[in-house]
Amino acid sequence: MQLYYRKTGKGVPLVILHGVFGSSDNWLTMGKLLSEQGFEVFMIDQRNHGQSPHAPLHDYSSMAADLLEFLEHHHLHQIYLIGHSMGGKTAMQFAISHPEKIKKMIVVDIAPKQYLIHHGKILRGLNAIPLATISSRQEADQILSQYEEDIYTRQFLLKNLYRNENNQFAWRINLPVLTEQIANVVAAIESDKNVNVDVLFMKGEKSWYITSEDEKAILKIFSKASFITIKGAGHWIHAEQPELFLKATLEFFKP
Repeated sequence: MQLYYRKTGKGVPLVILHGVFGSSDNWLTMGKLLSEQGFEVFMIDQRNHGQSPHAPLHDYSSMAADLLEFLEHHHLHQIYLIGHSMGGKTAMQFAISHPEKIKKMIVVDIAPKQYLIHHGKILRGLNAIPLATISSRQEADQILSQYEEDIYTRQFLLKNLYRNENNQFAWRINLPVLTEQIANVVAAIESDKNVNVDVLFMKGEKSWYITSEDEKAILKIFSKASFITIKGAGHWIHAEQPELFLKATLEFFKP
């Protein structure tokens, strides 16, 4: 699968993977900042997201295979890798399968454990929007607001709404497949071997995604893992505390 991507800068290759319902667009600001620090930044749309192809299967083995194909196509051999949320799990799966491809890796606010499905209300809201009959984004937002109160979350989700070649509203995300396979998004990443990769797990101070118990489980897979908590941040660390995120990233990635 040929994934859509955005590229900026020249230098050491750095690949960034977004979270569920997101896209490379979410990382444009941070990608530019990182490119100014000597990185050639590749911001990828994962399958069933953004402008990448839709596929009938959405799981971490497939997304890790997509990443391998992307690296081979672009002749990238040893990369720095950042993955947020779902992208962090893709990064972990890729590191288990291809540790030799990674120089250093940052996993942003996600653990390898299985999570409870907590996207149900959002998915019901997105599926409730009648794309064939709505005439504006405001109308879509009104409907979604019945399922999601937070305006910033709604704005993030509705970035996936666009007008197609027939000037009709459509989803960039593969909503039917994500709805059907959301259990795969919250699934655990497992390994019976130690993964010899330098990896930083970055947690938001206000986020519940990584606990102290999770850190013990992480170290069983990634024995070289280190941990940092970013003050004042929730799950969207790079958007909520960009300066602290950038500082921590550059300190970890420095030779």
